[in-house]
Amino acid sequence: MWHSFYPSGAFGFLFYLVMLVLWIWALYDILTSSFSGNKKIIWVLVVIFLPILGTILYFLIGRNQKSLL
Repeated sequence: MWHSFYPSGAFGFLFYLVMLVLWIWALYDILTSSFSGNKKIIWVLVVIFLPILGTILYFLIGRNQKSLL
């Protein structure tokens, strides 16, 4: 039942590889950027606990919240 929901084969490998690279890139970008207040820790937690959704949300929303220093 669940095996048909998850990507498999070459497509699945490529999908998970791309998501892993984006996840690491998002965490690196968060940790090396300056955010105001508690936004940095919140984004780290969102990306760690919701890897796919958190990474997508960070690249769509979070990168615009960086402090300009």
